[in-house]
Amino acid sequence: MKKMPVFKIEPAIQGISKNLIKISEKSTEISGKATSFLTEVADFSLFVWLTIRETFSRDFEFKEFFRQCFQIGYKSLALISVTGIIMGLVLTIQSRPTLVDFGAVSMLPGMIAVSLIREMGPVITALICAGKIGSGMGAELGAMRVTEQIEAMEVSATNPMRFLVVTRVIAATLMIPILVIYADGLGMLGSWAGANIKGEVSFTLFFSQAFSSLGFSDFIPAVIKTFFFGAVIGFVGCYKGYTAGRGTESVGLAANSAVVLGSLLVIIVDLIAVQITDML
Repeated sequence: MKKMPVFKIEPAIQGISKNLIKISEKSTEISGKATSFLTEVADFSLFVWLTIRETFSRDFEFKEFFRQCFQIGYKSLALISVTGIIMGLVLTIQSRPTLVDFGAVSMLPGMIAVSLIREMGPVITALICAGKIGSGMGAELGAMRVTEQIEAMEVSATNPMRFLVVTRVIAATLMIPILVIYADGLGMLGSWAGANIKGEVSFTLFFSQAFSSLGFSDFIPAVIKTFFFGAVIGFVGCYKGYTAGRGTESVGLAANSAVVLGSLLVIIVDLIAVQITDML
């Protein structure tokens, strides 16, 4: 007679239990990350609300506000100048050969103007500002948190939210649109220079063709969304620095996360703005 096969139940049960343990650990890890994300969103929302509330309170710090406008606006002019000129120059050099193939070189100034004013100028300038201004805010406030300067301000009856955060957020909200308009102007100058590398276009003719292709529907939405870019960069930079940890390494982490999150939110805000503009 043939012997019946013997099934070993115990090893099978052990294998199933190990798989269940792995699934449980994975689900716990995912749940922990989701909880951490939602907590971060709630903390950031509360931080934004407190900042808005302190903005409309008495005793606004005008001296610190103007100092931050100088730091954010004037100290960024050199970087924004180089970025704006290169942006217009590269866009023109890359676009001109294609337009030459179709015999549409005369459309180059209008195409560059619309591209710079509506999209490339605001987004690229905001990303540059997120790297420079956002990281600066995160590192500065993070260092103040590590060295307990913020706690010292609270003890001395100085409101750190009003003095440190509100002034920086409002300064970023107002200065970044100005920097964007400045970068757009230099971008058009760079585009004119690029058009004259392999051709010859007068300054008056180039800008006449460029501005004839623009309208208020191109300029106004592009300027409005830059205020939101500035607010996002200011809020994120201040939040990451203000809520930094106690260790010295937290200063670097605050600066790095301010740049990453600020750049991501700028792109998201731009996507939302484009959809709203398209519906209007």
